[in-house]
Amino acid sequence: MGIVQSQSIKNTIITFLGFGIGAINALFLYTHFLGKLHYGIVATVLSGANIMMPLMAFGAQNTLIRFFSSYKEQKERDEFLTFMLFLPLALIIPLGLGFYIFYDDISHSWIRENPTLKPFFWLIPIIGLFMAYFELFYAWAKVHMQSVIGNFISEVLVRLTVMGLLISVHFEWIAKDTFVYCVALAYFAQLVGMKLYAISVKMPVLRFAIPENVKEIIHYSVFIIVSGGVAVMLIDFDKVMIAKYLDVSQNALYSVAIFISTVIAVPSRAMTQIIAPITARLMTQNKHDELNDLYKKSAINLQVIGGLIMILIFVNIKEMYQLIPKDYSGGILVVFLIGLSKFYDVLLGNNNSIIVNTKYYRTVLLFGIFTVVLMIILNAVFIPLYGIEGSAFATLITVMIYNTIKLLFVVRKMDLYPFTNKTLESLGILAVCFLIFYFWDFPFHAIINIGLKSIFVTALYVYLNYKLQISEEVNNVIDAVLKKVTRD
Repeated sequence: MGIVQSQSIKNTIITFLGFGIGAINALFLYTHFLGKLHYGIVATVLSGANIMMPLMAFGAQNTLIRFFSSYKEQKERDEFLTFMLFLPLALIIPLGLGFYIFYDDISHSWIRENPTLKPFFWLIPIIGLFMAYFELFYAWAKVHMQSVIGNFISEVLVRLTVMGLLISVHFEWIAKDTFVYCVALAYFAQLVGMKLYAISVKMPVLRFAIPENVKEIIHYSVFIIVSGGVAVMLIDFDKVMIAKYLDVSQNALYSVAIFISTVIAVPSRAMTQIIAPITARLMTQNKHDELNDLYKKSAINLQVIGGLIMILIFVNIKEMYQLIPKDYSGGILVVFLIGLSKFYDVLLGNNNSIIVNTKYYRTVLLFGIFTVVLMIILNAVFIPLYGIEGSAFATLITVMIYNTIKLLFVVRKMDLYPFTNKTLESLGILAVCFLIFYFWDFPFHAIINIGLKSIFVTALYVYLNYKLQISEEVNNVIDAVLKKVTRD
């Protein structure tokens, strides 16, 4: 089994485990133990931190992956790593000072609408800093082809910590306000754990020197700030905008819906952890045919796996919402809108990894700036009119436009194509499964209904994909499982 398949499978299992723990937290413990107000506060603070993270990191996490393989001598690699460890401080220090000096002005718009945010707003840059350096040390492990432990730390350990904190709130061992501060400490622990693992993989040797290609490194890092900021804002900026226009408790409803729909992107997140450095290597070596093959395989494999997750969510969504408190039931439409946007991300395979490693990456800056402006305008228009559904609709439109631009850019500039005839066949299977099972309800308890529907949908979906040979890799996995079962 190749390193991509091996670590992708491990990362997928870990990420699904993390999402399983996250599902318990987001759908049950947060909703029953913490309440809408503090749930909304946590969602707003973490979303703000995610938005600040690309700035705090100065793009170092992607820059490390992009340029590491271009250095052949160990001395050059040590100098490069040392430079990348300190590069984020060029933005962290001025951003921290600016946030401290202008804190009242920055926080005014949000605190005016939601005064309960005031004691926690300062946590946003702090957690953003923890996230930034976590990603940097995670990148150091990735370039040495070790992505599994970092994925476990970020996807499982943090969520287990939050689960423990939520249980502590339930038993009144800690107050709800204290819980918010403890979440910040959980992200600090995540950073420390990742740093210790990274230096165990390869102990860095500090060599203070400015790389010869420093101009190219800085230019690329600035690009990553913008492109990474765009990617994060497409995920989290809607929550920040909701807190600006609506009561912060609405973010609790939105977060539940977002979490459900985000599961669609789990396989993509898992595969990207290991496929990103391989894409960078193929780009550096100018292996166009291998890169194109990797592009197609990543796209169709993620479409098949992500499509199954999406269809299971869509046909069971009504039953899912019967399992959580009724005052969270306003997010079903949000699940569909955000779910479709996540699926479009999945359809493009390793498109983002290709773009950030191409010589044309500077051009994409314009696309990113346009997208951010469009997203802000659409959210400002639709949130006051339609609430959280308006924010989800704005996100869907923005993601569709942005992803289409990126897709056309890769096709035209690099002659790389993610789609084949199998793409259309896979979409047809999804449509058939949705039409058959969405309107088919059993007269049982919601959990039993979810179980029955999931079994039937999965059986039909897997059978059609296998018979039509949509994905060679998926078929190989099924064949291997069947051989093992029949042999046993």
